[in-house]
Amino acid sequence: MKTIILAGGVGTRLWPLSREYFPKQFIPMDGNSLFQKTCERAAKLSREDEIWVVTNEIHQYLVKNQMDDLGYSIPDDHVLSEPEGKNTLPAIAWAMQQIKKEDKNATAVVFPSDHLLGDVAIDQIKAAEPLAKKYLVTFGVKPTSPHTGYGYIKPGTALAIGFIVHQFKEKPDEKTATDYVKKGYLWNSGIFLLSIPVFFEELKKYQPRLSAAFGGAGVPEYSKLVSISIDYGLLEPSKKVAVVPLDTDWNDLGTFKALYEVHPHDADGNVGTAEYLSARDNYVHAPGKHVGMIGVNNLVVVDTTDALLICDNRHTEQVKDLVHRYKERDDPVTQFHRQVHRPWGSYTVLEDAKGYKIKRITVKPNRKLSLQLHHHRSEHWVVVSGTAEVELNGETTLLRQGESTFVRSGIRHRLRNPGVIPLEIIEVQLGEYLEEDDIVRFKDDYGRT
Repeated sequence: MKTIILAGGVGTRLWPLSREYFPKQFIPMDGNSLFQKTCERAAKLSREDEIWVVTNEIHQYLVKNQMDDLGYSIPDDHVLSEPEGKNTLPAIAWAMQQIKKEDKNATAVVFPSDHLLGDVAIDQIKAAEPLAKKYLVTFGVKPTSPHTGYGYIKPGTALAIGFIVHQFKEKPDEKTATDYVKKGYLWNSGIFLLSIPVFFEELKKYQPRLSAAFGGAGVPEYSKLVSISIDYGLLEPSKKVAVVPLDTDWNDLGTFKALYEVHPHDADGNVGTAEYLSARDNYVHAPGKHVGMIGVNNLVVVDTTDALLICDNRHTEQVKDLVHRYKERDDPVTQFHRQVHRPWGSYTVLEDAKGYKIKRITVKPNRKLSLQLHHHRSEHWVVVSGTAEVELNGETTLLRQGESTFVRSGIRHRLRNPGVIPLEIIEVQLGEYLEEDDIVRFKDDYGRT
């Protein structure tokens, strides 16, 4: 079968770990990122050229770089970059439109890119493939507790595999959730199995405007599309929906409470490296810091280089409200980490003060930055490791470890790594204006303006 990976979310409830330009699905967790783990899951169901990823424009190079790190090579036109987020149904419809060009009778499994899922689910998904010839198939997870953060599915008439969906239920309060669990409801996992014929038949019936938009070969004008989830737009009104229970570990890792639940606990229920004295049921993430927790319970403590979050573990859903408050003030702390990822590698801001900024820049092997100039700043570059190919006003030189150069404001320049190991340089910027929009690009390998 084909695989569609949805990788466009921004994970606001996991701030400050998750930022708009580097959201939770791309953050390394126990080795690989959740997105990479989803790619590995997809590879058990599909060939590399049968995988599609739907993301947005600012994350498309994170997708490509992280797949490169896995050694996966999917066609460039299988990475679909939405100009703006319109929820899950348009994203899925776009990917299904592209799959339809290659196989009008194909079946595709749809995975969110930011969930944990046990390996046994792969065989259960394969077994459900015949069901997709007649139904839109969703997968439910057998609840382990009356969780209030998930949607629920009420199974109806039994089929040879799974059940007809009787009803979808939104996130309930604790009393209602307890009742749902007793009655055999399932958590809505957000994983789907869709055949091209059934999907487009139901899309035409219940979302005719979206059906018309994705009926041709081209990409529709995204700004004019309705923003709607597949649950609301298709699964709830359709009479052809089946649910297959997944008997496996699953977690959408949507909040710090969810992260707390999936990590090993000490004898007092604490998660994370800290010295705990008379402290219970806390979650601590503060790499590189000595943390002491004394006489506190149910706290979440998350420390990054530029932000600190402290909240009650029972209120982690409200982190998104905190992020909204920062956004209202146009504070970039919701968008960027100190380390910012680019198509060619990354940079980390080491110090930022009036009149100067210091960065550590990492350029991947055989990658190069755009040919550019700055009007308001000059730059000093010092090579820490690797070899730098530097172009200044059309003249090219090689710099090795310990060597440096000066880039005056107004000079066209370009940096390339011609080697086979990462290039590391320290950049010192000097000037009255040091923001990223002081870049005039002349040539760029990644289509940026």
